[in-house]
Amino acid sequence: MPLRSSEAILLDVYDLHEYDRIVTMLTREFGKRRGVARGSRRRFSRFTGQLQPLDKVRATWFEKEGRDLDRISSLDTLRSADGLTKELEGILLSGYLAEHMTEFAQESEENDRLYRLLDSAVEALLGGVDSDLVARYFEAWVLRLSGLFPDPFACPHCERSLNDVGAALDPSSEAIMCRDCGSGGTPVSAPALEFFLRISRTSLHDMSKSSFSPELLGECEEISGRVRRTFLQHELKSHRVMRETLAGLPAGGQRK
Repeated sequence: MPLRSSEAILLDVYDLHEYDRIVTMLTREFGKRRGVARGSRRRFSRFTGQLQPLDKVRATWFEKEGRDLDRISSLDTLRSADGLTKELEGILLSGYLAEHMTEFAQESEENDRLYRLLDSAVEALLGGVDSDLVARYFEAWVLRLSGLFPDPFACPHCERSLNDVGAALDPSSEAIMCRDCGSGGTPVSAPALEFFLRISRTSLHDMSKSSFSPELLGECEEISGRVRRTFLQHELKSHRVMRETLAGLPAGGQRK
């Protein structure tokens, strides 16, 4: 039963029996892992206060071949995500980011770029970067790192420059192509095309120095969402909950 240790970000935590919890985490060195934190629900547990989604921790666990669940030995907090749970939108967005990794990260498969993406997104949110920008940057990069959303420089069919002939999301919602090849698809505006190109060469920190209209970010959300839904064959539960909840708030409510 080898002992493993890695930097990790918690994705999901739920109760198991009377005293334990199941923890899903994205580790930097071992991909996505699931384990039991035994006794974590006890009043004086060593895990108390350390089991919150999107917390960054130093995790140590025992891995046993043939078992679906690891046995978690310790979770030492490196960065708390408490700042994201002070408002409703932060709670909803935290679930949205975490569910992306639950769906797209592979079990026991190292993916440092995916880990760093989540880490930088949480850091940006805690630093006060606009949550809509963080979400649009994050969701597009998850698709890109999963091989689903390449840089939209040229049409994948005719190879013409999309900047020259215009772009559209093809009817199957799987790729951005030129408007001729994607006839019947959803047009993609020039600003949206530039946004997707820009994130491929610009850090989230540098993107935050510019302003983007709600209309542009809304268009980018729809495009990424359609690509994601086509691949998964379903929508993320957290996305539906977030949109339905925020849409039901009065004007000037929890939205920043």
